[in-house]
Amino acid sequence: MQNFMTVLQADITTLNVDAIVNAANRSLLGGGGVDGAIHRAAGSELLAECLLLDGCETGAAKITGAYQLPAKYVIHTVGPVWQGGQHNEAALLAACYQNCLQLAMQHAVKSVAFPGISTGVYHFPKRQAAEIAVTTVNNYLSAQQSGIQVLFCCFSAEDARIYQSVLALTI
Repeated sequence: MQNFMTVLQADITTLNVDAIVNAANRSLLGGGGVDGAIHRAAGSELLAECLLLDGCETGAAKITGAYQLPAKYVIHTVGPVWQGGQHNEAALLAACYQNCLQLAMQHAVKSVAFPGISTGVYHFPKRQAAEIAVTTVNNYLSAQQSGIQVLFCCFSAEDARIYQSVLALTI
């Protein structure tokens, strides 16, 4: 069932998929990295909708429209800040992927693109984050018998290589 997961090096804001995932901060009001890029590309309507959501807890996810993005939805999730691995970071990161996929299924999403959640300014080790992402997505979609197409959208070639090597181990 691994054929539903692929790796792509691209700007997530340009993808024509049903949903893109925003690695957001708890306010959901924009920030740096992928969060800022998504807010800039989507336009002010995204910020206006996010203001109504009352933020988001770490590990949770919320869904909005995508406005000026080619996607239909933005699924916002707040990943954990890396604190050495002894503060439930792995479980919280896995919860991000599970909760995003649950929202995707509830909204009949057929394709979703994930960035490397928590691997930027939150400093989660990239290889470990990729392993959690691939394992969690594989286990969740296999258990749900879902045909959602999942793209791991990597901004850099280095990140794409990490995801490709992790994905190769699960096939």
